[in-house]
Amino acid sequence: MLSIEREPVVAGTFYSSDPDELIHQLKECFVEQQLRVSHRVSALVVPHAGYVYSGTVAASAYALIDQDAKYDNIFLIGSSHHLTFNGASVYNKGHYKTPLGVVPVNIQLANQLIEQSKNIVFNPYAHSEEHTLEVQLPFLQYRMRNLTQIVPIVIGVKKYSDCQYIASVLKPYFNHKNLFVFSTDLSHYPNDEVATRLDKQTVDLICKNNPDELIEMLNDQHCEDGVLTKLCGWSSVLTLMYLTEGKDHYKYEKVRYMNSGEASGNKKRVVGYQSVLVEDKECTVESVSQYEKDYLLREANYAIQTSFGIEIEKPDIECDIETGINSAFVSIYVNGELRGCLGRYNVSCSLPELVKDLALAAVFEDKRFKEIDASELDGLSIEISLLTPMKKIHSIEEIVLGKHGVYLKLGHKKGTFLPQVADKTAWNLEQFLGHLARDKAHIGWNGWQKAELYIFEAIIFSS
Repeated sequence: MLSIEREPVVAGTFYSSDPDELIHQLKECFVEQQLRVSHRVSALVVPHAGYVYSGTVAASAYALIDQDAKYDNIFLIGSSHHLTFNGASVYNKGHYKTPLGVVPVNIQLANQLIEQSKNIVFNPYAHSEEHTLEVQLPFLQYRMRNLTQIVPIVIGVKKYSDCQYIASVLKPYFNHKNLFVFSTDLSHYPNDEVATRLDKQTVDLICKNNPDELIEMLNDQHCEDGVLTKLCGWSSVLTLMYLTEGKDHYKYEKVRYMNSGEASGNKKRVVGYQSVLVEDKECTVESVSQYEKDYLLREANYAIQTSFGIEIEKPDIECDIETGINSAFVSIYVNGELRGCLGRYNVSCSLPELVKDLALAAVFEDKRFKEIDASELDGLSIEISLLTPMKKIHSIEEIVLGKHGVYLKLGHKKGTFLPQVADKTAWNLEQFLGHLARDKAHIGWNGWQKAELYIFEAIIFSS
């Protein structure tokens, strides 16, 4: 296939065409941003105007991305400003270029989307002059150390149902492995007072994550004087909302708002800009980032070392981990030998506090093992198992050994085996349950047959 690199078309107008000047421009956009990083970014909503007008708003969203985050793909999705066509167009002929270099396109995935989807095509005119996606790339190049490949999609539809279809095609990719960036500006071109009021109403609707309510607003033909549109990239935003509709674990959060009047000084005719963060709070085995795992291990090690009077550098910044996880086990090993393992379920404290408490308890309170002394700390390692919410089962056929841990309860007696027990023992299912019932719950080998059984998964990581 002939490679046709997509050349920048708004470099020199929307942003600088000189690489050094562009870096300075981006640095200025990011300098105002708060020092906060989210490790659960599923999607961002960002504006697409010239950097002098909306650059700080866009940067406020991109600043939330961990600089060292590694995504398989970054889906860039915007609405066409120049033409209307059925469905959406994905660029599959080459790579995108900016003054900062080439950004690779996942051409294989682009081809796959085209082959599998009746309303996703390659329309060269959708990309040739469109700035919506282009202006996002320097932000990604500046912010991300591991920028891999993008999937550039321009939506041309004017029908709500097509947005729903596009969302259905993209849904298999809307997960922790990929980042989605949707672009829109807000009201065009009321005065500052009207824009601020209308834009708040629009963004509040978006953050409610209810596509029907947004469509109702879009269908409302009443516009105040001077308002050309309330949401220029409505098809992109609606596609996002169809991706997250009905899933409470996706949380929308307004990040920053401003309008062009703040930069231009003209408050009589403005365009509104808002950045929005969409985080995935669902607890799955993929939902805890490597940064969060490393942080928890550092916290546990700090608690253990300082309890022995060892001076050690405290973890640099606090990490607000919102996983929905409130159950965990911590195992302590010395030179590879298990020397303590304790867990707690459904606690109300924060996850870092839970892990620190369990680390100390495993070292000092697990009486099944020989007490650890300070001379053994050099050979100490920590294994943390974070437990996903438990699910009651009605048949042991629902248990997948090696994947599921099992919690057993009969009256006041209970016991737990973590998923890794099956891997370490090579027991079959009946042996796994028999040992759990007899050795942990003390209800006899066949006691599991009368007990309540719950399964869970564990996010397991170690130092």
